[in-house]
Amino acid sequence: MGRKPSKPGSIARFRERKRGDKIYYFYDVGGTPRKELPLGSDYGLAIVAYAKFEQSRTSTALARTVLTLEYVAERYFEEVVPTKATATQKDNTRELKQLLLFFNDPPAPLEAIEPQHVRQYLRYRGKKAPVRANREKALLSAIWNFARECGYTALANPCSGVKGHKETGRDVYIEDEMLLKVFEHADQPLRDALDLFYLTAQRITDTLKMDERDVRNGQLAVHQGKTGAKRRIEIIGDLKVLIDRIMVRKAGYKIRATRLIVIENGQPMTYSMLRSRFDIAREAAGIAKASFQMRDLRAKAATDKEESTGNIREARDQLGHTTIGMTENYIRTRKGMKVTPTK
Repeated sequence: MGRKPSKPGSIARFRERKRGDKIYYFYDVGGTPRKELPLGSDYGLAIVAYAKFEQSRTSTALARTVLTLEYVAERYFEEVVPTKATATQKDNTRELKQLLLFFNDPPAPLEAIEPQHVRQYLRYRGKKAPVRANREKALLSAIWNFARECGYTALANPCSGVKGHKETGRDVYIEDEMLLKVFEHADQPLRDALDLFYLTAQRITDTLKMDERDVRNGQLAVHQGKTGAKRRIEIIGDLKVLIDRIMVRKAGYKIRATRLIVIENGQPMTYSMLRSRFDIAREAAGIAKASFQMRDLRAKAATDKEESTGNIREARDQLGHTTIGMTENYIRTRKGMKVTPTK
């Protein structure tokens, strides 16, 4: 028999030992000389191993109490989420908040979550945000797969086989006239940003990071944060005119940031600044939010590129897509396929 716990609240035969800055856990087998089996430094996994050794109702209940969705999600956010793009990290944080409102009130043992509960969650969230509900389900599935890989559970993923809400995708094409209306009500920093979005066809976050130091040998170097794809955009035509205009404007500021998109005092424009300025200009132009979102400029750029060149591969390469199919789905639904009459 193992020793009895020496302090209140201790778990029988479950020992912890501090070595340096880390705590390690052991199972006290007892005997003479005393033997302790190592359970590792992860408290959750140590409790799972402890429960297997004990094989009692008490230890099983303890494991259920410790191994909640919140506990495993914390491990996932420590190990996996930091490896994702910044925008994805922010999305995952918002998604987890919604998941915990449902699955952590009261805290749900990981093994108690079943497909029917995932279905209930989708129905609950789908009333207000069906697309967000799908993304949250995807995060729950990723966390569960992580839990299986780490040994927190051996149960099947409860998200498997549970259908999400139908998504049609955004199919808005911004006509030149609408863009011009917003442009007329935009301040100069916003105009520079809108032009750079359109002419480079890059994502908003990647465009805001564009820097003077990315301009080399007549090309603008781009490293896409979401996909990791690299592009060298030739600085010719309207893009050259734009960058020259930006550099002239920046030359008059006392503060000289190297980012291409800066505000009136020379400081780099942040995403929140951009969002605020765009919302004000769009509202002043009398355009509804659903009719024009900043991300629509990337799709407009790709559509216009394909139509002007007659080559969808050029649009694919500029966007950084891996297949033509992705690009076709991205632009065809926006403006509609261009066809000729019967005669």
